[in-house]
Amino acid sequence: MSKTLEAMDPSQKGKGNWAVFNLPFEQIEAAAEEWRGALKGIERPWLCWNVSDRWCKLQQVLVQHVGWTPVIGFDPRSPKPSVLPGSILIDFNCHFGLEPMWMHFPLEFAFLFTERLAFWHSDLLCRLDVMNQLAKTFDETPDGSLAAVPQRGNLRHFFNFRSHRYWELVGCTTKSASADQFKHGTGWWRHFAHHPNCTDSRERTRRSRYYYDHGVGIMYWKRRHGGQVIDIPESLVNEGHCTSINRKNYRQVQPGGPRNLTAEIDLNFDIEEVATRLGIAHLL
Repeated sequence: MSKTLEAMDPSQKGKGNWAVFNLPFEQIEAAAEEWRGALKGIERPWLCWNVSDRWCKLQQVLVQHVGWTPVIGFDPRSPKPSVLPGSILIDFNCHFGLEPMWMHFPLEFAFLFTERLAFWHSDLLCRLDVMNQLAKTFDETPDGSLAAVPQRGNLRHFFNFRSHRYWELVGCTTKSASADQFKHGTGWWRHFAHHPNCTDSRERTRRSRYYYDHGVGIMYWKRRHGGQVIDIPESLVNEGHCTSINRKNYRQVQPGGPRNLTAEIDLNFDIEEVATRLGIAHLL
């Protein structure tokens, strides 16, 4: 889907897209109050976004292994996930009825419901030593800072600074960082030029020249507003990222159409093989 068509597609709302967002902020605040109540007393919440029950259960085990609490959200196209003892299920979509809904939706509003929030892609698994490194980084991320994966692209894009972004592959945000990003209109969602807090026409024109995708606003926050970001090298976690990127034999449910991870992750990847390769098969 082209940048222009995507910006006009109402189904993009649940994926986190300011160009099509039209919900009243009061509705977001009311929902976030419930999310905050669900997390009362939880000091280390880690968002696990369910698209496949087997993958989500293993992610929960990994998160619990390093002393964090799995907080399970889910795409409405997926079956209801299993919730392991010690994990928390939140229906982030119950007030909105969006389809699909991606992790980016609640992540953008983290400042409304938690002091810090770790997160990762639904298709990411990590070795135990990597989980320990990530948990240590997240524990040490001070309020006002963010830990995330920088992505500057290949040589073609490396020198095009407007295409650089921070990727939500894995990371941890804090309340003050999330609030400052929202204040400046520079958070995780796509088309950050359309953020409701970007009201200056010259600034909106400036932003419109940037790449449209998730996390470009985070890089902009760092470079233009002095945001503090702790870089997580993609190489640290890449071996466990079960993605369609650079995978020529990746099979889609609708060839040529949008990717549907719920239907495709188990079609393309054997979780037992991946877990064995990462040394975590005993956790299945």
